[in-house]
Amino acid sequence: MNIDLIIGRNPVTEAVKSGRTIEKLMISKGSEKGLAQIIAMAKDKGIPVYYNDKARMDKIAEGGAHQGVAAYVSSYEYCEVEDIIKRAEDKGEVPFVVILDGIEDPHNLGAIMRSADGAGAHGVIIPKRRAVGITGVVAKASAGAVEYVPVARVANIAQTIEKLKKEGFWVAAVDMSDTPYYKSDLKGKLAVVIGNEGEGISKLVKQKCDFTVSMPMMGSVQSLNASNAAAIIMYEVRRQRDSE
Repeated sequence: MNIDLIIGRNPVTEAVKSGRTIEKLMISKGSEKGLAQIIAMAKDKGIPVYYNDKARMDKIAEGGAHQGVAAYVSSYEYCEVEDIIKRAEDKGEVPFVVILDGIEDPHNLGAIMRSADGAGAHGVIIPKRRAVGITGVVAKASAGAVEYVPVARVANIAQTIEKLKKEGFWVAAVDMSDTPYYKSDLKGKLAVVIGNEGEGISKLVKQKCDFTVSMPMMGSVQSLNASNAAAIIMYEVRRQRDSE
């Protein structure tokens, strides 16, 4: 079994609560009081709990901010695109999907997943190649959202967009255009595409999208961090849906 490491109180708490398979929990000696709830949940679920000195914990976390706790978990299980659509149907909601075209920074991916969870997106789609996957760093940056937001990893983003369009989705590219995001209709079955941190959305993927939305930039810097742009668009989708 492939094993991954999750560090930090929120990510570990959410991993335990979600029922994810956890091999063992590592606790820093002297931190037991502040971690009492996590320890109690772990013991209740039959998860082995081990105690280490701070130096050992620092070594396990490889310098990361572990906050006194780390968990060895079975590697993330990706879902299928169909699972994301079914999740929306099971909730009785109109499907809303976020597609990431080549996000490479694990902190950006984690932040996007955190926003996706908060805005009610039903899942995230990422490519198998030339992009970051779900790692311990992503889990940490997501503050536990990785346990609740399904992620599908696909071989070809352009082909996946074509399949979604056949399912009745409208696909919006977040890129430079004449149409501000708040003037676009983002209701209905929707997939929003966010591009790579440096190069943006690839030409082929953009050609597959139905329309493009942008964010007016009033300052000297003419672009936003990918996770910031994703958050703004996702919450605009949420706003429009809530106003119906």
